[in-house]
Amino acid sequence: MRSLYHHPLCPFSRKVRLVLAEKKLEFDEHVERPWECRPEFAALNPAAEVPVLVEEGGTALADSTAICEYLDEAFREPPLLPAEPMARAEVRRLVGWFDAKFHHEVTRGLLGEKVIKRLSQSRAEPDSRAIRAAFSAIHEHLDYIGWLTERHSFLAGSSLSMADIAAAAQLSCIDYIGDVPWDRHHGAKDWYARVKSRPSFRALLADHLPGVPPPRHYADLDF
Repeated sequence: MRSLYHHPLCPFSRKVRLVLAEKKLEFDEHVERPWECRPEFAALNPAAEVPVLVEEGGTALADSTAICEYLDEAFREPPLLPAEPMARAEVRRLVGWFDAKFHHEVTRGLLGEKVIKRLSQSRAEPDSRAIRAAFSAIHEHLDYIGWLTERHSFLAGSSLSMADIAAAAQLSCIDYIGDVPWDRHHGAKDWYARVKSRPSFRALLADHLPGVPPPRHYADLDF
């Protein structure tokens, strides 16, 4: 049985969980608190970052994009990267947008400052300027999702791709703490409702961290 070392509120861990679920691949879950820097976990990934996927033969894979692309190549159904090179490049561009730009501008400022600092028992106080900047930046990203989905059912085309999974993984973490202004972004809200209604999302919607409960709408498929 393959094993996934992850943290429930790590968007990159969620990205891998969604791909595993879309592929209907079974796995054991091990919740890891990367800030604890366990030597046993560092032996799997010297960067001491989640997620880490350990395959049945014992090979450990790190980095969410490397893991997801491995899974898509090794288990083709359903394909989450298009076969056509130009379409595949566009999906990868959008994955990069949400993994890097969205995470840097939004996720770190909201989830990182408001929740992860508390969970990791950091002595640093939440940075109010970073939180305000993230609240401001999220509107640009939600507008962009709305613009993309005016042209297609999903972010990069007519079917779910790795781009949707990367975006939904980030947004689901922000939605867990109730900080997504859905009422001001109906296009993004409609897209997210379609994605979170998929069976692969069920495990994420069941997440419940002690001391950090999600808002009532979090697991509601109709918001």
